[in-house]
Amino acid sequence: MATQIQKILIDDLDGGEANETVTFAIDGSAYEIDLSGDNAKRLRDALASFVSHARRAEGATSARGRKRGGGQRPSREKSSEIRAWAKAHGISVSERGRIASSVVEQYEAAH
Repeated sequence: MATQIQKILIDDLDGGEANETVTFAIDGSAYEIDLSGDNAKRLRDALASFVSHARRAEGATSARGRKRGGGQRPSREKSSEIRAWAKAHGISVSERGRIASSVVEQYEAAH
């Protein structure tokens, strides 16, 4: 028997169909939002004048969410530190397995 799984993005602003997930960061916190093409354009247009005058933060991530110059996963010891920090700051994190990149980014921004 064949199984087909279909992932449908829903626009987080208006509940319609979304075309993409947009990632952005402000004040040390990274965010993701699913948006239609029109809403993604609205977001980018709203930020364009700020982005054009800004500089990249040291350790900034690329569109793929990996750090420039490698993008390695944290070591086991570092993962334990990140999990402990996240729990102490009320951030949901799994007990085992890969730590979400957004949690790692928040940890790195705080240190």
